[in-house]
Amino acid sequence: MTTPLDLLLPGLAAAFLITFARVGTLMMLMPGLGEQLIASRLRLALALLVTLVLFPTVRPMLPTGNAALAAPSLIGLLIGEILIGLMLGLCVRMIVAALQTAGVVISQQLGLSYAMTVDPTMGGQQAAIGNFLAMLGVTLILATDLHHVALEAIGRSYVLLPPSGVPAMADAAKLALDAFSRSFALAVRISGPFIVFGILFNLGLGVLSRLMPQLQVFFLAVPASVIIGMMLLVGALGLIMGLFLDDLGRYLGAFLGR
Repeated sequence: MTTPLDLLLPGLAAAFLITFARVGTLMMLMPGLGEQLIASRLRLALALLVTLVLFPTVRPMLPTGNAALAAPSLIGLLIGEILIGLMLGLCVRMIVAALQTAGVVISQQLGLSYAMTVDPTMGGQQAAIGNFLAMLGVTLILATDLHHVALEAIGRSYVLLPPSGVPAMADAAKLALDAFSRSFALAVRISGPFIVFGILFNLGLGVLSRLMPQLQVFFLAVPASVIIGMMLLVGALGLIMGLFLDDLGRYLGAFLGR
C-alpha cells in the first residue's frame, strides 16, 4: 500500500541532494572553513549542517514535479549545482590567493624567493612569506567573522543563480576573469611598496657599485635587502591585511547586494 510518506520521501531526498551538491562544493572551497588543515569529516559534517539549515529556504526554488525527479533531469541539476559551487568557490579562492601571489612578489624583492615551505592551507611548496600571509589571512577571516558573510553569501547565491541546470559558460567565464583580474590587482596593491623598494634599492646599489668598484656589493646587498625589507613588512603588515580583508568583504558583499 502506498502512503503519502512514500510519495514524499523521494522528492525530499532529491531536493536535499541537489541542495547539498552546491553547498557541499562551496563549503569545501570556502576560505577559513575549507582549508586542508581542517579534517575532511569535519568539513563534510559542517556542509551537511549548513544544507539542513538552508534546505527549507532553498526547496521552494528547486524544480518540482515528476519530470524534475527523472534520472536525466536530476543528473543535469546535480551537475549544474556542482559547477555553480565550483565557479563561486574558486572565484572567492582567487581573491584569497592574492596573498600568496603578493608573498611571491615580496619574496623576490627581498631576495628570499629561495625560502620555500609547505603551504599548510592548500598544500605544495610556496614562498615562506606567502605562506605566512595566507595563514594570517585565514586567521583574520575567522577573527573578523568574514566566514559568516561567506555563509550568508551561500544562501544568497540561490537568489542570484537559481537551480536550473548547467550555468551559461559565458557568464561563468566572465565571473572567473573578473575574479582573476581582481585578485591580481589586489596582489599588486599589496606588494606595491616592496616593488618600489626593490627598484630604488637596486638602483642605489648600481650607483654605489659605480662610485666604489672595489666594494663587494653582493655581500652588502643581500643582508641589507632582507633586514630593510623585513622592517618594511612589519611596518606595513597591518595595512596589508586591512586592504585584503576590505577587498574580500566587498567581494562577498557583492553577492549579498550590499
